Formats: sequence, C-alpha cells, structure tokens
Amino acid sequence: MDGRVLQVNVSPGGVPKHPVDRAWVREQGLDGDAHRHRYVHGGPHRAVSLLGIEAIERVQADGHPIEPGSVGENLTTTGVELSTLPIGTRLTIGSGAGPVLELSGAAGPCDVIKGSFLHGKSGRISILTHPSDSRMYARVLVEGEVCTDDPITVSPPADDSAATVLHLLDLLDDVDRQAWLGMWRAAAASGYDVRIIDHGDLSAAAAPDLPGPEFNRAFGLRIIPIAMDEALALFRDAGTTGWLVDAGSPAMAAGAVPDARVSVHVANIEDIAAAPAVEGLVIRPVEPADEAAWVDVFTSAYEAEPAIAEAWRRFESRLARTHGYHQFVAELDGRIVGVAATQTHRRVGWLGGGAVLPEARGSGIQRALISHRATVAAAAGCTRVMATANAGSVSAANLEAMGLREIWRRQNLTWTPGGRT
Repeated sequence: MDGRVLQVNVSPGGVPKHPVDRAWVREQGLDGDAHRHRYVHGGPHRAVSLLGIEAIERVQADGHPIEPGSVGENLTTTGVELSTLPIGTRLTIGSGAGPVLELSGAAGPCDVIKGSFLHGKSGRISILTHPSDSRMYARVLVEGEVCTDDPITVSPPADDSAATVLHLLDLLDDVDRQAWLGMWRAAAASGYDVRIIDHGDLSAAAAPDLPGPEFNRAFGLRIIPIAMDEALALFRDAGTTGWLVDAGSPAMAAGAVPDARVSVHVANIEDIAAAPAVEGLVIRPVEPADEAAWVDVFTSAYEAEPAIAEAWRRFESRLARTHGYHQFVAELDGRIVGVAATQTHRRVGWLGGGAVLPEARGSGIQRALISHRATVAAAAGCTRVMATANAGSVSAANLEAMGLREIWRRQNLTWTPGGRT
C-alpha cells in the first residue's frame, strides 16, 4: 500500500492549511506550521496530521466542500488508506533523507473544521463513524525534509514500538483526569479557592488553602509538554507547590525535582480475576447516611492532614452526586472498614479511592473492592478498568493479582515557585 505525498500543507494557525513545495519535519511538527488550539493539536505525539485524497474524494462525493488542506492535515497523501492501518505503522517518506513517521492515533473532528462540511457536520471524518475517512496523527521517529511527490513506503509496526501502549495511555490519561476534575469541581463548589484549568488535554488545579498533591496537580504534560508554562504559572500565581503528572525529566521545568513513580494498570473487564471470599464482608453503594463514614474511613486510612479531611467532609455530598461517579463501602461484620470509588468515562471504569483501615488490612478486602467495582463498571457499559498506584506498592500488587497489568510508569515531578522547599 505504498503511496506518495500529494500536497504539503502549513499555516500560522487555523484552517485551511496552505500548500508549500517542501517543509522540514521535526519532533514537534513541520517548520512554518502552528496551531491555534495547541492543547488539542501538536506536541510530540501529534506532530504531523495526515489525510488521504481517497478519503477527501469520498467525503466530497457526499456533497461536503472539503479540499486538500481545508481540514488542517499537514500531508495530503495518495495511494495509502491511512486510517485503516494499525497504530504504530511506519511511513518512510522520500528516497533516503526524508522523515520517518509512526502513526499514533486518529485526529478527532472539531468545530474548527466545520466549514469543510455541510451544516458543519465535521463528524463525517470521525474514525468512530467512518473508519476509512479519518485524519491520522503521527510521531516523528526521524526528522527530515518532505516534498510534494515524495514516495511513501509503508512498513508494519516495529517489534519494539511503544505506539500501541502510548495510544492506550491517551485514553487512560483522559479517564484519570476526569475523575480528578470531579473532585476539584466539588471542592470549588463548596467554597474552596480551587483554581482549575481544563482545556484540551491540559487539566490542572491549584488550591492555596489545600496544600498537597490532591488539589495541586497538572495532567496532560506527557502529551502536550508545550503547556508546561501555563501549568507552572497556575502554581506560581497560587503560591503552591505543584505536582506535574507524567512530566518526565526534571529538565522539563526549571527547579522541578523527581517525585513518586506511579504505575498505570489496565485490564479488559472479562480478565479481572474473581476475588477470594471474605467471611462477613458486604460491599454496597454509599447511601446519604453513609457519606460521613465514607470520608472518615478514607481520610483516616490515608492519614490526611486535618485541612484536607475537613475539605472532604464539606464537598463529599457534591462529589457523591457527580455524573458517572460511584462510591462504595465495605462492611466487615456490620462495621465499615473500607471504602472505594469508581468513575465511568469513555467505556472505562476508573478504580480510585480504595482504602482499608489498618486493622482490617491483609484480609482480602482491597481485592474484593477491585472485583466489585469492575462488576459495576461492566454494568455501566465499560469494557476496561484502569487504576494507578505507587510503583512497587501493596496496592500495585493487589491490582496485578486481580488481572490489571502494569503498562506504564509515570515519572511525576514536584515544582515549587521560587525553588522554596
């Protein structure tokens, strides 16, 4: 399925992108190209956008006014059905000195490109509804110059490619941050000064009155490191230490220091193991009368600071009613000794908030909570479950024992304004 480059397209931001004879392709994208929505497009995982003329012509046949470059693709190709290829497929462009790209995922449609579609229906190129007609993103494995009419050699994913894992991480990161956003918004609605950024892949919060990683962290920096300055500005303005999730090397932020390494675990729901029975254990949904007890067990098990524990008491009732959010208590012989939560989003069940009081640990309650939440997620239409844990911890071992395999380790960073400790 080898092809060629039909058109090279760039713009200072926005659409359409305009044809040029040639452009240098770097890790972050094409020289001379930019994006108005940098929190959605661009970055090392979405450096180059591609769309085949075959897809464009099929969309045109449906009456849409789409043209090469009008939906923002950098490379319009011919001879390659791009969105039918597996993630990780390699595209070698040119005859030896050109770039090598690796397909990293589909580019979702958005309102920015609605002018290329009848009635603004940009969903016509969604991979979910039209799998053959989607734009595709690619990472740059080898930099180089791309020219109009360059040949494209298609190769299957390399054995050592991390493309499939990184593509899955994009989904899991989004699910994870949605759960945290729910907590931050509940705290803000309860009167706390929680300053929230949520646009594109960047989600962050800073709370001057709630120090610690729960209310002062930033997600999305693995995907869009270009957003680092905005995340640091949020913490600087609030005067709080920030936790930068999966930000990689401390070189990404001057003055940042490595924090915990956190393992990311995932499993298909049908692969979750059955938890051994625990005599006298009952797991059930939280009722309004249980909310105070849920918070007490959660904050006690995690040894939360008094200010954080009080915050949980104030916003718990709002959080418990967040769409897609479910809380549970584990009763042992009629006494609540464990708690947990699940957030369902994009057909993934997020397993969080799992905590068991010290005197009840080691009896299998955590594994029972994992199994129960997977069952609830399946009933809500989820096909996967995911969770995070400190790498090498007992929690991580429980996840592995229940069938959630570790696929990634986040290197988190901490950053304090002015280098304060």
